[in-house]
Amino acid sequence: MKLRTASNPPNPWSDNETEWVGEPPDAKLEIFEETAKSMLSRNDSPDLTFRWSTNPYRGCLHACAYCYARPSHQYLGFGAGTDFDTKLVVKLNAAVVLEREIARPSWKGESIVFSGNTDCYQPIEAGYRLTRQCLEVCLRYNNPVVVITKGALVRRDVEVLSKINQDARAVVHISVAFADDTMARKIEPYASAPSVRFETIRRLAEAGIPTGVSVSPVIVGLNDSDVPSILRRAREAGAESAFLTPLRLPKEVLPVWEERLARVCPDRANKVKNATLEVRGGKMNEASFGQRMQGRGPRWDAIRQLFELHCRKLGLRNTEGPDTPPKRHGIQQRLFEE
Repeated sequence: MKLRTASNPPNPWSDNETEWVGEPPDAKLEIFEETAKSMLSRNDSPDLTFRWSTNPYRGCLHACAYCYARPSHQYLGFGAGTDFDTKLVVKLNAAVVLEREIARPSWKGESIVFSGNTDCYQPIEAGYRLTRQCLEVCLRYNNPVVVITKGALVRRDVEVLSKINQDARAVVHISVAFADDTMARKIEPYASAPSVRFETIRRLAEAGIPTGVSVSPVIVGLNDSDVPSILRRAREAGAESAFLTPLRLPKEVLPVWEERLARVCPDRANKVKNATLEVRGGKMNEASFGQRMQGRGPRWDAIRQLFELHCRKLGLRNTEGPDTPPKRHGIQQRLFEE
């Protein structure tokens, strides 16, 4: 794969279609542009509720310390730490390739998740608009979509998401790990603040787009007590569904996580580490997660029961993962049927 540094990339800070909360990163941001060969990734993991996903970007400016996608940056010759946060790769031809793939007669019109890896609405989307272009492709082909994001920029695309929802189905899940803006800023420094994300849920729901909250990741000893508040505020904003996932710590993510936690929460670092060991069977980066975490000790069972109890009380549908719409017929199939 050949990558080139963009000589004059769009300025995500000045675009009038995005909201930036907090100060921009103090590290040098580098943007690389590539020509993608494929845009549909097939997921075969039993822990994931979806089959197909698409990722317009590699790396993520949100810089969340816990991000499970960090190891994927190493395939490009970059690091899983600050390189993941500041060396971003843009797939310039994302929409063209996606259209080529879903226009094939073999494509069955299954739901496409934006994104299975890094956030499709991170700040550089304001300039590159690749997610928007890919959604417009899905609209033309009557293909259902699922969006999972922390980015308030999804508000920009309410109109296209509403149109997709009319003819196929569009579902948006807003990820919220912390109820408190200050704590979130420590762990997710350049993502939208939780208060902004709840407002995003409200705007999507008011537009008639099915919207849910992803309480992810649950970090035992740090944010598990936030679960009831997150669910309540999401429901008040108009969320219809919810799911939660535990903290995942692949081998390359563990040192990034431990360094950040020790720096920003030194008084809680040991407590969080001990709690993580407790629910993961004595291993910090055990591969098992998701549904296989059920029954992983009384503490995790208690968290799941708390989540399920509040979902029932609030009338939130517990989807156990991204709520994936059923497949719909594509353009070719509908023309054939007519």
